[in-house]
This record gives sequence, structure tokens and C-alpha cells, in this order.
Amino acid sequence: SEAKLLVRGFFLLCNLCAYTYQFGLNLIPYSNMLKAPIKKKKSSHFEVFSSLCLNWKEKPGEQKHSKEPSSLQCMHLAVVACGDRLEETLIMLKSAVLFSNRRLCLHIFAEDSLKPEFEEKVSFFKFEYNIYPITFSVGNAQEWKKLFKPCAAQRLFLPVILKEVDSLLYVDTDVLFLRPIDDIWHILKEFNSTQLAAMAPEHEIPKIGWYSRFARHPYYGATGVNSGVMLMNLTRIRNAQFKNSMIPSGLTWEEMLYPLYQKYKNYITWGDQDLLNIIFYFNPECLYVFPCQWNYRPDHCMYGSNCKGAEEEGVSILHGNRGVYHDEKQPTFKALYEVIRDFPFEDNLFQSLYYPLQSKFLDTVHTLCGRIPQVFLKQIEKTMKKVYENRVIVYLGANHRY
Repeated sequence: SEAKLLVRGFFLLCNLCAYTYQFGLNLIPYSNMLKAPIKKKKSSHFEVFSSLCLNWKEKPGEQKHSKEPSSLQCMHLAVVACGDRLEETLIMLKSAVLFSNRRLCLHIFAEDSLKPEFEEKVSFFKFEYNIYPITFSVGNAQEWKKLFKPCAAQRLFLPVILKEVDSLLYVDTDVLFLRPIDDIWHILKEFNSTQLAAMAPEHEIPKIGWYSRFARHPYYGATGVNSGVMLMNLTRIRNAQFKNSMIPSGLTWEEMLYPLYQKYKNYITWGDQDLLNIIFYFNPECLYVFPCQWNYRPDHCMYGSNCKGAEEEGVSILHGNRGVYHDEKQPTFKALYEVIRDFPFEDNLFQSLYYPLQSKFLDTVHTLCGRIPQVFLKQIEKTMKKVYENRVIVYLGANHRY
């Protein structure tokens, strides 16, 4: 079809640029260099990419926890996993490790039944991690646990539980990073003196957004916000007094949660996300809104492309909500999930990640999301270039003096 020919042409141009970049600098080809010995020391792919925070030579469980880094060195990442979300969580973590530079500190909140498997799998990652039980400090635990999706309300209690953590990035299990976490972590520095959390809009077009059409409760801004990717300054949240519709004076975060739920529980559809929208409706000065490419969902392309930021810069964080990684409704999202899942760390990004993505995308051009492959690939291309420059050119330069 015409769409398929256009996509093939785009991929051909991308590959030509990639190969030109690789070979035009008169350096050792990327794929060969990664497997080639360096003077005095044989460098495997693992060693060249050691900053990816993996240590595959360790036995499972041999080093579960690294030395505790300072808060300045560590980017805190939190996720909540219940039910059948183990694999999604691990693939999310794989994408985080694959595309990040600085050290990660992971906070996993999981049901007791999932803890042994998490202990086994996460022990391969060379970053600090902690696994916590599902707990709710106020109200009825069973009510909280059943709010919207199993355990999703746990994110509301992160400021209360992680008292020693200053700031963190919370993501849903169905999120994939397509660029370094370092980049979204930098947004914390853009907060003004009143902002204490950051999220993306729920929709880009108010007249077709869910909240603007169906919500029976207050919500932030014109379209509401989506809580699947949420930056949080936990220190500010713990210290703030929040305006609310229940009493004239302010309430702390923990004081506010259960009364807020009791007041609106018969009017909310999306559980904890709706509660966050209500909180920031009354406290709009506390929220930083980052653009849609940081929380890119099927709604941004399934009816036509409507995320301008992704069109210009590419998708930064993919959010495959509504189970699109596991059905055929949005094959472009599923393709990204499967390629990252199947990517072997000992291979290079171009041959074993970028090229398979191109091949899979050719089978998605019958969908509107599949007709804009550049939106999904742009940040991966940038990451490959940075990896090549930082891990290859710099590495060679340090070991070869001409």
C-alpha cells in the first residue's frame, strides 16, 4: 500500500543516516567495536556499557543491594505491582536501565505473592532496590486496594511511606522509557517555589477529553491530568498544607486522603487519578504540567496525531494503558513492548532493537499510530547516537592516542 511504501522510505533514510554516521567518522564500526578487543584489556559489550547498571556476572541474589548512594547521585523510581503485572514491571525496569545514565534507586510495592519472583529477577540489576508490602496508613485498606485497579491507590501513600526520600518518579507498570530517566528527572529543577508534583494532561483537545465530557467531580485545568507518570517532590508534599472542599483550613497530605475519598467515592471513575485531579483543582499552584511526550498514550495517535511535542521531539515515555501491549488493538505499542522485552543486553542497539522495531512497524501501517513511526523512533535514534558518542568514541579516545 502507499502508506507502507512511505514508511519503508522513511526507514531506508533512517538506516542510511545511521550507517553514514557509523562509518563516516573513519572509526571502528559500532557492531564490530563492541565485540573487538582493546589494547591490554579485552572489552566485552557488558564492560563498554557498564554504566547501564547491570552486572550479569553475579549470581542471582549474590548482591541484592548496592551501597546506599547519596540522594544527589540517585534517581528514585517507584512502581506498584499487583496481580499479573510482574512481567510488565520487569520490562519497564529493563527500558529504564537500558536508556539511563545515572544510578537508579528502585522502590517496588508488590503483593506478598510476587515478592519472591521480584527478589529473583531484580537481583540481576546492579542498583539499589527495596521491595515493600502494600500498605495504607489511613482509612480502610480493602477499600484502598480495590480502588480502580488493584493496589493503584498505593501511589497516594508514597510521601507517607518513603520518609527518607526527597523526590521520586512514579510510573505505572505499563510504561516504557524511550530516553534516559535523567531527562525527566531534570524537570524537578524547573519547579517553582510552590510546585511539588508534575504530570501530563489527560488529553490535548478539551472538547473530546474524558474529564471535560464525563467527570462528575472537580479536575485540574481544561482536560485533567494523567497520573501514570508522576514526578513528586516528597519533601514538599509532606510539608504542605492543602486547600480542600471539606474544611476552611488546610490539611496535610495524609490528613486529607481518606476524607477526600469518602466525600467523592461515589463520583469518581478512575480512582486515585481522580483524587489527584481533585487535589490539584483546589491547589493548582502546586502542579507542574509537563508535555504529552512524557506520557504518550494510544489516545495521542489512535484517532489522529494530537501530541505536538511528540511530533517535534519524539515520544519520551510510552504509556501502554488499556492493555495495548497484550492485544492487537494498537500493534505499534505492542511492537515496542515486545522488542524491548526480547532485546539481549549483549547485542547492540541498532541491530537488535532499532532494526527489529522498523520491521515490526511495517506491519502496523494499517493503524493511524503505525503511520507515524518517526514519532516513536526519534528519541531512540538520539539515544543510540549518544550511546555511540559517549560509550564508543570517548572510550576509544581514552585508550588510543594518535
